[in-house]
Amino acid sequence: MPEMTFEVRWPDGSTLRCYSPSLVMHDYLRTGSEYTVADFLDRSGRALAEASERVRAKYGFACTSAAETTALIAGAAEQFPSHALVEITAMQPELERS
Repeated sequence: MPEMTFEVRWPDGSTLRCYSPSLVMHDYLRTGSEYTVADFLDRSGRALAEASERVRAKYGFACTSAAETTALIAGAAEQFPSHALVEITAMQPELERS
């Protein structure tokens, strides 16, 4: 199962590099796009839950790394207002767009 990383720039300029066990993050987030903190929490949470379920379907157990990433993002987001903007600065591997 292909895995990936993505990087978030928070409203204060700090960055957080995150892990996903699946490329499904590309269905929810785009490099260079900005999202409100609330929207980013929703999108990343749904994407990581789907990624974890893909691991469960393939290996028979949920992905604890996806759960850890969800918790890491939620903890970092607590210090910002829900309407503040975050930017997705990188997603590796990138997907080719046609």
